[in-house]
Amino acid sequence: MKAVCEVLGVARSNIAARARASFGKLRRGRPALPDNEMVMAIQAIVTEMPSYGYRRVWALLRRVARAEGRPAPNHKRVYRVMKAHGLLLQRHAGGIDARRHDGRIAVDRSNLRWCSDGFELGCDNGEKVRVAFALDCCDREAISFVATTEGIKGEDVRDLMTVAVETRFGPVNRLPGVIEWLTDNGSGYIAGETRRFAREIGFEPLTTPVQSPQSNGMAEAFVRTIKRDYARVNRKRCPVGTFAGAV
Repeated sequence: MKAVCEVLGVARSNIAARARASFGKLRRGRPALPDNEMVMAIQAIVTEMPSYGYRRVWALLRRVARAEGRPAPNHKRVYRVMKAHGLLLQRHAGGIDARRHDGRIAVDRSNLRWCSDGFELGCDNGEKVRVAFALDCCDREAISFVATTEGIKGEDVRDLMTVAVETRFGPVNRLPGVIEWLTDNGSGYIAGETRRFAREIGFEPLTTPVQSPQSNGMAEAFVRTIKRDYARVNRKRCPVGTFAGAV
């Protein structure tokens, strides 16, 4: 550079300044689509799939862009546009709880700990349906459920256990190994007959501390997902009677 500048009779500082100025005018990255076009595309996706967050929306936008042979938008830009237009999913279903839970709910492999909880949904006809479910704390599979228009009773919880065991291990009378059964202190879970039945088929019943939903956080998160991503955006026809099944 020094030899070239001496031949041309110009200062190196002048050449360097001109190079920086011309480099700064160049736009880096992909050409961006106008925000209004992106907003219309995002609104179309959210209208059809109201439970989709910005990552899923970005994946669909990227798929369409590739099919049309044009550059796909950056996921950060999709997030910014959705945030600016109020299209992001609700982050929390309830208020912020100051209680802290330091225990470990997850396990290293399946069939070591199962958790269970229940929730209530309002049907289109004004009635209420109560649902209880069983969830593996490793693979997070919803193994079985029971639903009723009445309250969840001990008999319903025992049916839930039976279906869960048969779903995982077939028609057996006892589990091949002891599995922890983590629940809250609902009457259907802590009933003496229910706890005896649990031990007879190989479960070790465990209950969370009172007023500590964090101790069964996987089940609580599953309830929030069901209410936010499915119940909120679908019609809810009230079932008749009580029934149990595998998910």
